[in-house]
Amino acid sequence: MKHISVIGRLVVMLMLFGSFSSAVAQTADKSDPSPLKFPTPKGIKNQLFYLQRDPNTNTIICELNVEANGEVNRKEPILVYWLRYGEKGEKKDLSYIQRKFAYGIQAKEIGKDQFELRFVSHKKIPMYLMESKDDHKFHVYVTVNNKKIELDKIFLRIEGGSFWLPNVKYVELTGTNTSNNTKIIERIKV
Repeated sequence: MKHISVIGRLVVMLMLFGSFSSAVAQTADKSDPSPLKFPTPKGIKNQLFYLQRDPNTNTIICELNVEANGEVNRKEPILVYWLRYGEKGEKKDLSYIQRKFAYGIQAKEIGKDQFELRFVSHKKIPMYLMESKDDHKFHVYVTVNNKKIELDKIFLRIEGGSFWLPNVKYVELTGTNTSNNTKIIERIKV
């Protein structure tokens, strides 16, 4: 059973990000777009970023988890759930397998109102949840190709493969380059 769990984690990690060992980050590569038209989530008050991937338009939302008093929930600072656009935009919780092996996020408090975040399926790239000094709102930041990005969206381009071993071609991180406040897309080829 333990062997199956290890294999399951490996498969889901490949599904989510693939192997970064030979990954190369590129800026604004427009080649090989998805054939799908993805909706942009709107009207989510505390949305931090979202994740979309082939083969469908269902979207993972990562939302700031705020207590009634306005403070960030320190035990679970991020809520992660589906917007099932293929099912009339229904909001649905992640399944146990999705939460534990694919799209769940582990958070570790590293300072006052600062958290290190990592996807359970791929822990190599840390993200950081913290309050911006500019707008005094919480954002998620990631550093790719020596650029600090205020993250808006993650996209996984999957073409072919199978359910257990999809062919992840690239990962795109979209957001704002914090050094010059411009929009940026960093692509990591897999």
